[in-house]
Amino acid sequence: MAKLDVSYEPHLTLIDLEVPAGSEWAPGFRGWSVLQLLTGTGYWLHPVSNMELSPGSVLILAEGVEGIIRASQLSPATLRYFRVEPERLTGLMTLTEQRFFEAATTRRDLAARVRDPQSRISLELQAVGAFDDQSTVRSRLQLLTLFFESFGDELSLGTVEPQIPSSARKRLREFLDGAPVADLLELEFSSLAERLCCTPRHLGRVFQETVGMSFRDKQTEVRLARARELLATTESKILDVALESGYQSISLFNSIFKRSHGMTPGQWRKRTRGQKVTRPRARLQF
Repeated sequence: MAKLDVSYEPHLTLIDLEVPAGSEWAPGFRGWSVLQLLTGTGYWLHPVSNMELSPGSVLILAEGVEGIIRASQLSPATLRYFRVEPERLTGLMTLTEQRFFEAATTRRDLAARVRDPQSRISLELQAVGAFDDQSTVRSRLQLLTLFFESFGDELSLGTVEPQIPSSARKRLREFLDGAPVADLLELEFSSLAERLCCTPRHLGRVFQETVGMSFRDKQTEVRLARARELLATTESKILDVALESGYQSISLFNSIFKRSHGMTPGQWRKRTRGQKVTRPRARLQF
């Protein structure tokens, strides 16, 4: 299993930054980012198209999108942004919804979008930024809602997939559409097979074809995502983190975590907590 990046920056938090006049900055964030130009004039320079950004404009970017923001030669560009990592929202999103965002990163019409200053998301993002305290549950929920609503009907339609005649696959799809990702933390594969009225062997094949990985690998992915969230944001003991992540054996949890991340849960927490959250610097153009 590939080693994961140990950086763990906060998401659903508004952060301000300034790009000096005549300079350029490449976002390069993990997950999705929603950026709004507050003051000045900027330009979104992308291999496919270039666009001018006026104050209030919003830029929605997927991880890995190539492009830079360039400030006008006349004045600096002040930006405000927040990030969303769908894989960290295991208690809120279904597997189908997570797969939608994974697929959206590869779609040119969804991976990089600009909204004008008078659009709904632009005006509402300005309103959230006006709060005195932006660390409240209310502000985080509003940011998350804005992000979801930016996809409009695309998100409600879900990932487009070919029609499949298999009744077992249909029942699996219904399960994935309705069950929170967190349900996989404790779910037994045999129990899911009984629930979907098929043999474990057939379910294994259908799950692999539908989700793109085995049930065990997907469950491990979800459990490790929950573990990282607890390690980074709580003071829970390692044993409690293991239990909350679906592991009844702390030795098994430590072994799987170290194999995935190259370090123990305790070492990962210490390294993550020791990292200072730095605001991105503009890259000067020479």
